[in-house]
Order: sequence, then C-alpha cells, then structure tokens
Amino acid sequence: MSLLQTARGGYAALARRSLCVEARKSNFGYEVVTETEKTKKVYGVFQNVAKNYDTMNDAMSLGIHRWWKDSFMRLMNPTPGIRLLDVAGGTGDIAFRFLDYVSSKPHRALQQEEQDPSWEEISQMYEQQEVEQSVDKSSMVAVCDINKEMLHVGQARARERTSTNGLSWILGNAEELPVADNKFDVYSIAFGIRNVTDIPRALDEAYRVLRPGGRFMCLEFSHVRNPVVERLYDVYSFQIIPVLGEVIAKDWKSYQYLVESIRLFPDQEEFKSMLENAGFRSISYTNLSMGIVAIHSGFKI
Repeated sequence: MSLLQTARGGYAALARRSLCVEARKSNFGYEVVTETEKTKKVYGVFQNVAKNYDTMNDAMSLGIHRWWKDSFMRLMNPTPGIRLLDVAGGTGDIAFRFLDYVSSKPHRALQQEEQDPSWEEISQMYEQQEVEQSVDKSSMVAVCDINKEMLHVGQARARERTSTNGLSWILGNAEELPVADNKFDVYSIAFGIRNVTDIPRALDEAYRVLRPGGRFMCLEFSHVRNPVVERLYDVYSFQIIPVLGEVIAKDWKSYQYLVESIRLFPDQEEFKSMLENAGFRSISYTNLSMGIVAIHSGFKI
C-alpha cells in the first residue's frame, strides 16, 4: 500500500470518527451539546418548572393551551375500550381529558342531536350510557414521563379527582419505552416531542408499541406561515415568555430554552416526512391558531 493510500485511509477514518462525534451532538435550544448533556439539561428544565407548569401554561398562552388540548381530544375522538399511551404527559392534562371524554360520550351524542329527542330516545340514551360506563372500565390510559417531578404533579392532581379508574403511571424514556410491542390503540404526545433527544428513535418506539391499525397523535408547537403574525409571535416569545418565567417561576433560562426549542422544531411538512420514515401511513396534520401549534396524526398499517 502506498503512502498516499495510507494517508487517504487515515483521513477517511478520521472523517468517520468526526461524523460519529457530530452524530452525538444535539441542540439544547440554540446551544450545541452532546446528546447525553441534552437529556440531562431537559430533565433539569422540567424538574425546575414542574410545580409552576400549569400556571405558566395559562400565562404563556393566555389560557389557549386548554382549547388546543380540547381540540386534540376531539380529533382523537376515543371510544370506550380504547387503550391510550400518553407520553411526556406527566401532569395528566391529556390523560384526564381522555377519561372525561370517554365517560361523557353519551352526553355529547345527545347534545349533538339536530332536533329535540323524544323521551323514548332520551331513555335509550341513558340506558346506553349505563352500558358504556361498564365498558369504560376496560378503557385505560398509561401516562409515561421521564421526569418523576412531573409525574408527581400528575399524581397529586389525580388524587383530587373523584375517579381514576383505568389510569396508570410509568416512569420511562420516550426513546426506550418500558412497554410491550403492539399494546396500545393510540399513542399521544402533547408538547413533548420537541424535547426528545433523538426524535426518530422516539417515533420508532411509538410505532413499536402501537397495535396494527393503531393511531399516533402529536400536539406540538409548529411554524406560522403568515409573516406579520410570525413577527408578532417572535416578539412575544423571546421578549415576554422568559420574563413571565422569571416573574412566575423564578426561572428565566428554562423558558428561554422552551422558546428556542420551538423555533428549532421541524415544520409541519418536515415532521410529516419523519412520521413517514418511521413507518406511519395516512398521515395528516391540522393547524391551530394559524400554525402556532399543529396536530399530526398517522396510523400503523
């Protein structure tokens, strides 16, 4: 082997090592860190904000996050007997909505009648409700979160509810779910996927734990298309939200990171492509509030 070939081989090996090192890099907001550092830093963020999480959500979104989550649940439209895995849902926002939605389904059907129902129809509705309430016992939602402080908040909120039938809690990483294959009908993740260190790996895990025909649903901050709204949104995000974090939660840095992480998250079409690469099909997305957030849906077929 010539010296030139040896040199080329050495450079190639060095390039491969450089690529491997680069592959282990990630973004913590606008800061470039190793993947291990990002996981630790994100954990620290949510450990710090856990106690003020709900208060800050109301303050940052002016309460609109509640409508976004309600819209998410309406689009999911779960029926009694559904098994849901809610990932990064430690505070229970989606889980509690799921349980309430399933248990109140007969009432909503009654409210959506175009004409006033007869007494006989009303009686049949409530008889059906009794049947579905018995079926509700087989409905279940497992909340999985990597952060035990967030789970503690959710568990405390659950203790205030009159019923927690079908609710369980799992301490686990979205990139390596402690869950069997083909177990759940629906996988949901709300405002959590952008905080995952390795998003493609988390999507692979979502695909693994869903049964054939199961549905993936994600509610996440996305990209505004209107330039005027985008400018106003940027001003609010970078100049107001960190200040709210400092005033309410005494934590500027965590909310600065959250704003930066939103800007770095893939746009609607790019995230759709990531879902396709993970194997999901019949993928669609719905923009809310002019694209400030988007709901992505896909199926394991």
